[in-house]
Amino acid sequence: MPNVVFVDTRFDPDLTPFHDIARGMAQAFGYTANLALDQQLAQLIRLRVAQKNRCSYCLILHSRAARDAGIVQAKIDNLGSWWESRLYSAAETAALAYCDALTEGNQPGFDAVHRALAKHFQDVEIAELASIVINMNLWTRLKLAQGATPVFEQDEDDQSS
Repeated sequence: MPNVVFVDTRFDPDLTPFHDIARGMAQAFGYTANLALDQQLAQLIRLRVAQKNRCSYCLILHSRAARDAGIVQAKIDNLGSWWESRLYSAAETAALAYCDALTEGNQPGFDAVHRALAKHFQDVEIAELASIVINMNLWTRLKLAQGATPVFEQDEDDQSS
């Protein structure tokens, strides 16, 4: 089975220092970061932002990371309609609602969403959750702008044809 690689179709993100800044945020809040927040929940949140913003790069990367983190496949598959599911705990549901509200921005009733979240999480976990959502929104928009397009990597036999 061929590997998926990404081709930038719009611009090279390394033309400005912004890409390095984004990498620093990914190091602090990305899928390899060591956080107080539960690793599986953090990964569900990353994948949810990728879904909300329709980022091909992030959907592929974070679906794989979710599987690698040991998240039950049914939760990954059902994430697009989490609010109609009983697969997620009350804490996960509150975090997903917060993720959606923060990603959409300008959401009426955000304070109520935050209060519901605070019933399940400590302040540091809420700060990390917000940082994960913000970091993922940065990356989804960067990858969209640069035109990160998934393609199958050609093996040497394919290239000779």
